[in-house]
Amino acid sequence: MHGFNERISDSEIKKLQEFARLCRGDIIKMTTIAGSGHPGGSMSSIDIYLTLYAHARISPDAVHDISRDRIIVSHGHTSPGVYACLARLGFIDHDDLLYSFRKADSPYEGHIERNVPGVEWTTGNLGQGLSAGCGFALAARLQGLDYHTFVVMSDGEQAKGQVAEARRFARKYAINALTVIIDHNHIQISGRTEQVMPVNIKENFLADGWRVLEIPGHDFAEIHGAVRQAISDKNNPCVIIAETVIGKGVSFMENKHEYHGRALKKEECEKALKELNIENDIEAICASGKDRKITDHRHHTAPLPQLKIGSPKQHQKETHPRVVFGNVMKELAQVNPETPIAVFDCDLAESVKTNGFAELRPHNFFEAGVSEHSTATTAGALSINGVITVWADFGVFAIDEVYNQLRLNDINQTNLKVIATHLGYNVGPDGKTHHCIDYIGLIRGLFGFKIIIPGDPNQTDHAVRYMMSQPGNWVMGISRSKLPVLTTEDGKLSYGMDYKFEYGKCDMLRDGKDCAIFTYGPVVPIVLSAWKKLKDEGIKAAVINAPCPLDVDQGTLERAAHTGLVVTCEDHIPTTGLGSTIANLISLNSLTTTVVQIGIGEYGSSDEHVNLYRKYGLDVDAVVRRVKEHL
Repeated sequence: MHGFNERISDSEIKKLQEFARLCRGDIIKMTTIAGSGHPGGSMSSIDIYLTLYAHARISPDAVHDISRDRIIVSHGHTSPGVYACLARLGFIDHDDLLYSFRKADSPYEGHIERNVPGVEWTTGNLGQGLSAGCGFALAARLQGLDYHTFVVMSDGEQAKGQVAEARRFARKYAINALTVIIDHNHIQISGRTEQVMPVNIKENFLADGWRVLEIPGHDFAEIHGAVRQAISDKNNPCVIIAETVIGKGVSFMENKHEYHGRALKKEECEKALKELNIENDIEAICASGKDRKITDHRHHTAPLPQLKIGSPKQHQKETHPRVVFGNVMKELAQVNPETPIAVFDCDLAESVKTNGFAELRPHNFFEAGVSEHSTATTAGALSINGVITVWADFGVFAIDEVYNQLRLNDINQTNLKVIATHLGYNVGPDGKTHHCIDYIGLIRGLFGFKIIIPGDPNQTDHAVRYMMSQPGNWVMGISRSKLPVLTTEDGKLSYGMDYKFEYGKCDMLRDGKDCAIFTYGPVVPIVLSAWKKLKDEGIKAAVINAPCPLDVDQGTLERAAHTGLVVTCEDHIPTTGLGSTIANLISLNSLTTTVVQIGIGEYGSSDEHVNLYRKYGLDVDAVVRRVKEHL
């Protein structure tokens, strides 16, 4: 770990210049062998990468050192440049890389991946790197660590709105141990950036309160000196705009946008390597690589701290589940005064009930305003750095609007806890733009996310404590309206003090032999009322609360199927919600039963949710009618 304390020496510059020449050759070789990739931007960014990785407080022996500096590369398509740099500096095996780049069994994918030593954050979706950098830098603050976070970005992605959100967040929270370096080569896929989409990069950063430095981006002394200045500035986040040339080092590639994402042809490769004075040994690399066993790597995620989850509270009357969530978070703040917990809000603290936590732990609460895209990424990046991280927001903003960001969090195996309130027709008068009716289906497409939708205030209390103690990505769906307390037939609390939440476990609220109705969340009381009406007519229906609509336990499902009629009832599109889960499992397990799906079939209008349920067939009478039709 050389650091940036001293000026760079002439001998060090010569060493980096030689590495840069070799890396440019590696970039050309690996992309030519793969037949695809992004050589142009890799060659314009390589001098930045070499300067950072050679001098930041990180080394091949310290890629998991908690005090290491963090380097985030936002334009992940420059993976040939990042990997070539890491190989020449000893982080990864050089021969493995050249042969296996972009191959199925290789860790060296087309866009940079966290499973490669020295890579902190998987990227590829442009515009998210600065948000992730904010998360890494916040982790240092919340844990009392003295490391610096560097974010390398392209100029084309500065057109992304998420970048502006992250700039403002960094300035508001004085995230000054953060330095951005922009590879300003003026070229993107379709041509010059000034023609594709003009962006006032310097002016935008200045307007948001950043310090701006401008340098020639292929001069190692200038890059090193600018980084030294940025690190020494304790009062501002700094951005270094580095003027570079795409395809730098090979004359026929320079300033040509076609080489942004095209590998060289065989003749071009020969010509380029000759110009770089590098041997063309591609045939030998391919021959030796056929039987090579590629070194595999694994993600490294900082362990989450132990959390005292407190004691569940019993609720005796109807309550807003979001109030229960807010009260649990206040309690967790009180019983875990030193534990690194972070809560994010997007201008909805009163509605999603994070304001109580904010009062108790103001330095751990981050109000990001209407900046959901950046918040999703910042919170996700923070969560892999040993900080228990929660983000609460309305469903349409926390899931629908930021699906791409949640997907990248999933790929990065984050530990984010998303509290999604205001779901389905239950949102009521706000109307169709705010009726989040597809959130289960969206989460279904994320391999590492789990979802919980509690059935009443008491189950909410238990479930929040459970979720907060678990690693991984979680979504908890909470209704806008109050929910009554669920009780057994003899009046006891269904979710009392002796209850223990288990992910995927269904709860038989009422037993019955004629049919079985699966439901969850705000629709549970409706189904229980329907059960009473059916009972009065001599129909014995089982009512099953399925708080984990993506995972239903096998035993309960088989028991339900024996009735001959399985009904799903939900405030959601059934073909992507619980209805889809149940139908799929019945088919996969070759169970014989009729399946009826009750749910949302169109965008709703504005009114109180009870009126919307009645209009769109989700009220008690509609449930009774549908059940009787299929018995």
